[in-house]
Amino acid sequence: MPRVRLIGLPTDINSSFLRGPAKAPAHIRAALFSDSGNPATESGLELGTDIALDDTGDLPLDETVADDARIEAAVREAAEADAVPILLGGDHAVTYPVLRGIAAVHGPVNILHFDAHPDLYDALDGNRRSHASPFARIMEEGLATRLVQVGIRTLNAHQREQARRFGVEIVGMRDFAAGAVPIPPAPLYVSIDLDGLDPAFAPGVSHHEPGGLSVRQLLDVLARIETPIVGGDVVELNPDRDINGMTAMVAAKLVKELCGLAARPA
Repeated sequence: MPRVRLIGLPTDINSSFLRGPAKAPAHIRAALFSDSGNPATESGLELGTDIALDDTGDLPLDETVADDARIEAAVREAAEADAVPILLGGDHAVTYPVLRGIAAVHGPVNILHFDAHPDLYDALDGNRRSHASPFARIMEEGLATRLVQVGIRTLNAHQREQARRFGVEIVGMRDFAAGAVPIPPAPLYVSIDLDGLDPAFAPGVSHHEPGGLSVRQLLDVLARIETPIVGGDVVELNPDRDINGMTAMVAAKLVKELCGLAARPA
């Protein structure tokens, strides 16, 4: 039975504008295991029946520079144990040490990234570990061979130049069509920033960026992935801004679908 390991990353020290995502893992778990739903993914695979789900809880992070090594080590340990790590953020800065752990086992991977923002800043407000910078660090270190970004609608001049520098493939919202999104081959990692969704579907985020993806559009892209993923994350839920737990439930749905992708036949 394929194994997935859930790891919570309660940190938002690298957030800009608002704090709050450090509180997210508990809210995502509560929605994921709520009696309001069931464990079936849209592929038909079920958590606990077809997919062995190992929830290791939250990493003991203290929001210092030492956290990166803790995150990297936990992800590497999961991958070395033949478990697919699915990370519950936390802000998007966590994806950099996560990819270091993934690449230590699988080598450079391909990334499918959903977001309103490309997160390619060399630094934001002087912080090179900002949640607006993880993909600059990832590409600089050669942790990914190919990066496809979906839902982007905030591409400024600096990040446009960064995208050219790193050869990033950007699928903006203006001409979005799920069937036209390029799906990179294995080994594939999926990173989902909830603000890639339109605020109507995910109000519980720090950065509301109108004109985004619907939940169905995002799921339609995920459904086109034909190989098992080597890992994934769902980040940037801010429970302080959520409404009736709606965004937490969306996050849980996406976590469940990532688990289904981790378990799909090769």
